[in-house]
Amino acid sequence: MNIGPKEVIAVASDHAGFALKQVVEEEIKSFGLNVLDLGAVDESSVDYPEYGGKLASAIVLGEAARGVGICGTGIGMSIVLNRVPGIRAALCYNADAAELGRRHNDANVLVLGSRIMDEGIAMSCLKTFLDTSFDGGRHARRVAMIDHIKEISVK
Repeated sequence: MNIGPKEVIAVASDHAGFALKQVVEEEIKSFGLNVLDLGAVDESSVDYPEYGGKLASAIVLGEAARGVGICGTGIGMSIVLNRVPGIRAALCYNADAAELGRRHNDANVLVLGSRIMDEGIAMSCLKTFLDTSFDGGRHARRVAMIDHIKEISVK
């Protein structure tokens, strides 16, 4: 694991992602990491922006080293998360995307779509996301640009 054994991984989902969230949390624990469960608490309908906001806050406030967000497609959750400065959420559908999201973009949140991927692929994405380090180098300049995007004017 690229993250220390006592590190916390925050996990949040909406109702569509609840079942996969349960599996993700058990897998994280099996790696010897701690889980910060931010909900949802069951499959009752909830609004993904609320849970994405909780996840983003936990990362930005330093309550967790990284996070995992889950909704039906992953699209809504990734949109919410990436609106928060300091969050670099990568919506991943395979382990290659999870690896490159970490290596090249220093993604601090993995986003999964529970209705469009099977559990095995989700676990492969999770393991890769947790195992992979940021390459730095030329990618650090680009990540710095992302983190300072508010300074770029739209013309």
